[in-house]
Amino acid sequence: MARRTVTTAAALAASAALLLTACGGGDDSSSDDIKGADKGSSPSASASSSASSKVERPRITIPSSFKLTFESWTSSDAKEQAVLDDAKEELRAGYAAIIANAPDSEDLAFYDTETGLPQSKKWIKSYTDKNVTVIGELPAFDPKVTLVDSGDGRTASLRYCTDESKAYTKNRKTGKEVGNPAGTDPEVVYVVTLRKSAQGVWQNASVTSKRGGCPK
Repeated sequence: MARRTVTTAAALAASAALLLTACGGGDDSSSDDIKGADKGSSPSASASSSASSKVERPRITIPSSFKLTFESWTSSDAKEQAVLDDAKEELRAGYAAIIANAPDSEDLAFYDTETGLPQSKKWIKSYTDKNVTVIGELPAFDPKVTLVDSGDGRTASLRYCTDESKAYTKNRKTGKEVGNPAGTDPEVVYVVTLRKSAQGVWQNASVTSKRGGCPK
C-alpha cells in the first residue's frame, strides 16, 4: 500500500499488496501504496495551521474510515513548520482523492508542482483503476526537514516514515479488504523534495520510498 513509488513499474504490479506509501519514485516493489494521515481525521477535518497564511489553502476532508495520523509533525523553526504543514496537507489530499475516486483532484494539484503532479496522479490511479479505496489506520511519523541551500531558499527535503500494519485496501464493489502480504515489513521510509511556489506554498516535486524500518 506504499504511496507514490510510481517511478518504478513494479510498484504497480502486485495488486494484492497494500503498500500505503507516499507518492513519487522509489525502489519499493509493492503496489497500492498509502501515504499519511491526520490524527482523528474526519469529514469535518480542515487544513493544517499553514492555512492561516495569506494564501487560502483547500479544505481537505477524509472520512473516519481512514485514520491518517501525523505524529510529532512540529518544529520550533517557523520555516520547517511551514514545510511540514504543506507536506501534510499534500499527503491528505492524495488519500482524499483515492477515497473520492478522483485522480484529477484540484486539491492535490494545489500542493504539487507541475513535475510532481503526474507522479501523484499515477499513484492515485493505481487504486482507482482497480476500483479500490483505502481504510484503516496509517500513522506518518518521525519527520525530518532539511532546508536545502539552493540559492533562492525555495527548496526543502522531508523524510518521514509510515506504518502500514493497520492499513488496508477495500474493493468498492465486492467489499473485499486486503492488507500487506504476510512477512512484509510494515514500515516505509519516504523522502520528499519540495519547492516553494511564488505564492508561498511548499509543493511536492518528487517522492521516493523504500520499504523497511525507519532509520533510528
